[in-house]
Amino acid sequence: MKKLTCHCEKVEMEVNVPNESFKKLMRCNCSLCKKKGAIMTLIPKEELKIVKGEDVLKLYQYYTKVAKHYFCSNCGIYTHHVTRSNPNMCGINVACLEGVKPFELENVGINDGENHPLDKK
Repeated sequence: MKKLTCHCEKVEMEVNVPNESFKKLMRCNCSLCKKKGAIMTLIPKEELKIVKGEDVLKLYQYYTKVAKHYFCSNCGIYTHHVTRSNPNMCGINVACLEGVKPFELENVGINDGENHPLDKK
């Protein structure tokens, strides 16, 4: 288990991040993610446990209102989101993981959120 916190540490989570998740790092180019610029990886929803600060987390939803984006209402840091493609998966902000140096990460891919399959008409 790894510790995940926002900047002010009012939100704390325990996440089980398998080593292979660090091989699937990404930034998303959807209208929200390209503005926040976070490096993310996906984990099963049941592998994320909020230890403290659930009352401090704020939910942001837009467009189809299926994905659930969470951020700390005190410091504003995006911590995680429940994906629209698969609501059993969570994207986590890798920079919020204890011991991770996000500027040293390599092989960060792009998730094409601009052309999301659920947006096809």
